[in-house]
Amino acid sequence: MGKVTGFMEYGRLEESYEPIAKRIKSYDEFVITLKEDQARIQSARCMDCGTPFCSSGCPVNNIIPDFNDLVYRGDWRNAIEVLHSTNNFPEFTGRICPAPCEAACTLNVNDDAVGIKSIEHAIIDRAWDEGWVQPRPSKHATGKRIAIVGSGPAGLAAAQQLARAGHAVTVYEKNSAIGGLLRYGIPDFKLAKSHIDRRVEQMQAEGVQFHTGVLVGELPAASKVTNMATQSITPADLKEQFDAVLLCGGAEQSRDLPVPGRHLGGVHFAMEFLPQQNLVNSGAKLASQLRADGKHVIVIGGGDTGSDCVGTSNRHGATSVTQFELLPMPPEHEDKPLVWPYWPIKLRTSSSHEEGCAREFAIATKEFIGDEGEGRGGNVKALKTVHVQWQGSKMLEVPGTEKIIPADLVLLAMGFTAPVAAVLDVFGVDKDARGNARAHTDPSGGYATNMPRVFTAGDMRRGQSLVVWAIREGRQAARAVDQALLGRSDLPR
Repeated sequence: MGKVTGFMEYGRLEESYEPIAKRIKSYDEFVITLKEDQARIQSARCMDCGTPFCSSGCPVNNIIPDFNDLVYRGDWRNAIEVLHSTNNFPEFTGRICPAPCEAACTLNVNDDAVGIKSIEHAIIDRAWDEGWVQPRPSKHATGKRIAIVGSGPAGLAAAQQLARAGHAVTVYEKNSAIGGLLRYGIPDFKLAKSHIDRRVEQMQAEGVQFHTGVLVGELPAASKVTNMATQSITPADLKEQFDAVLLCGGAEQSRDLPVPGRHLGGVHFAMEFLPQQNLVNSGAKLASQLRADGKHVIVIGGGDTGSDCVGTSNRHGATSVTQFELLPMPPEHEDKPLVWPYWPIKLRTSSSHEEGCAREFAIATKEFIGDEGEGRGGNVKALKTVHVQWQGSKMLEVPGTEKIIPADLVLLAMGFTAPVAAVLDVFGVDKDARGNARAHTDPSGGYATNMPRVFTAGDMRRGQSLVVWAIREGRQAARAVDQALLGRSDLPR
């Protein structure tokens, strides 16, 4: 324990941001990482609990008290060793994870939680700056070959673990660059893509091979974005060439809103909007980009994807941005004695909201109205909405609350329902009731599908989730594959 009385002496210090007027003019990251002395003081607030609920609240079970103690003592080199022992990519989680570890922090019972995420962020950034993050190729080869389909955080974590165990690993990605939703779904101002690129370089030095622009299955028709696959490979080819296949695709089917007027121009899924800006930022040339300049933007969906649409729209120069949430406005502060150490439902205001956004709660969209009138073609010009109230799980419209709200661009950000069914179908993988790949996580035979030598992990198995859950599943699936191929595994679970 770094300092016995630290939690009584020091208050929580949040990471700061660049001024709004400056940051909305670019797509650069704007979070200001804690300085060394600030991180040391924040680490001193850790109580080194006998039962560290923070570690159990973290899906990858980061050994949080240990790296807090090391930071307090100035031993940053060992701090990154401890952090990397459970988390392959702390630069991702230190930026975009919502930090369930902090909700579970014992200090959070009656005070502000330890700033675990900001300390993690500081550790990994310093490790890269100091040159401590180096390739760790295996000293022996097993002779086993493994194909991983999908290069999001689950696929990358599994690939790195398996390569370090001595296997020959090849990652297939249908898009033109590695990273999955980390690259094409998360805005650059939240996660600069250079963080992905240098991890790819590290993994290539560890022996991982990457093939981009390759779809497993049959090539689809032309897409609205330019990052789609140009080649394909069949499941039969993969099974013939590899000893095991691990499916790590994302939950990419966006939840739709089938109300009158859905066909109108200007109504788009968030994942039509966000990837285009990321592509432009990377230097890609698009024939036409979906933009919010000078428009009244309505974002339907109150989660992180909706928040990303808000931040991107503000950077485009939208006239106004409004975000709809179907559920009632949550309380500003959770009832800690009731919910701790679990993730609480409370009002969360993101940095994108602070940049400019009106928020409407308990509101439903009844119809999209076009510029040629109700029920006709053209582009969307307004939404017909109504406020709702909830009786248990039943939603009721509130009489007399219908409104017409101007809208030139509507972005549907209501979450994702399932992975692309075609990938699972071509492999013959059984699906659960939600359309995800069916596979359990028990230590014995975990992550294995009904098809021989075919495994699955991440959002494709568990459904839409957090980056930290994807990393956990990738690591655990790597152990399962390693054990299935060799009869034993030294990889951590």
